[in-house]
Amino acid sequence: MTDKKYVVTGTPHIRDKAGVNKIMLDVIIALVPAGIAGIYFFGIEAAMVMAVSVLACVFFEWAYKKVTKQACTIKDLSAVVTGVLLAFNLPSSVPLWLPIVGAFVAIIVAKELFGGIGQNFINPALAGRAFLVAAYPVLMLNVPEPIRTLGGRLVTQATPYDVMTDATPLALMKWSEYIPTQADYINAVIGNIPGMIGETSVIALLLGFAYLLVKKIISWRIPVVFVVTVAVFTFVFGRQGFFTGAWLYEILLGGLFLGAIFMATDYSSSPVTPIGQIIMGFGCGVLTFAIRHYGGYPEGVAYSILLMNLFVPIIDKYTKPRVYGVNKAKKEAKA
Repeated sequence: MTDKKYVVTGTPHIRDKAGVNKIMLDVIIALVPAGIAGIYFFGIEAAMVMAVSVLACVFFEWAYKKVTKQACTIKDLSAVVTGVLLAFNLPSSVPLWLPIVGAFVAIIVAKELFGGIGQNFINPALAGRAFLVAAYPVLMLNVPEPIRTLGGRLVTQATPYDVMTDATPLALMKWSEYIPTQADYINAVIGNIPGMIGETSVIALLLGFAYLLVKKIISWRIPVVFVVTVAVFTFVFGRQGFFTGAWLYEILLGGLFLGAIFMATDYSSSPVTPIGQIIMGFGCGVLTFAIRHYGGYPEGVAYSILLMNLFVPIIDKYTKPRVYGVNKAKKEAKA
């Protein structure tokens, strides 16, 4: 006989100590290298845009919870992550009221009106960016040149959209027969090119990616499949004909790495199954390629992720593993 008593409880029996705020803190840490690179290349204006964006996102989340008399959730740091990602998708030259407008759309419209963290079906930061591009295209597409240089400068050429953009590398590839030089590749890796605050430095973004993988915050599936898909399609269906694409240069440009690593992997708006994540990455890659090469806009990362966000419930439904015994029970019930 033994005096030991065993208590049987419901699942889960194994719990992870990591909460939402711990995960969000790790994401913020992973974003630090890209933030530093953005401030280095685009100056104090980039830091100001980031600060305003973060403060606005935190304020709108606090205000919404206050007005609706819900428990305050700003301590989970998800609003901070949204603010940083929104700022990373903005040029450093925008007026400071613009990130406030974007923060309102991201937090109130795309997140809180759908139930808050975990309930949003699209990425809030990208929703804010998409609204700003549609409402204020001149401000959003007028990207500045870096204020500091490390190596050779990008050669700029006239494009049909010079009134709106400062001839980003993607615009050059789309609207001219521009052939990148060795210096262009180096500049694209380190971030010495025109672009949004947090998207230009691939090496900084990869440092963040490595940190998230080590901490097991995200899986490799969506980012790797996303980038590889863009690379393959860009090479095969080149701008000057089949198998002529400068695939390596083009995957270094725009918001591909930023979107693939930090936004397509958003827990609330990405698939939970391994197969679903591969489908998500592949779909984002195909859509990004299609928009870049055949659409009217040089970049397609944001819209590709937002479009695939809409299919996540369907992807999860048809890729979830079969529960043992369920099919047998259904057959017996029909009989």
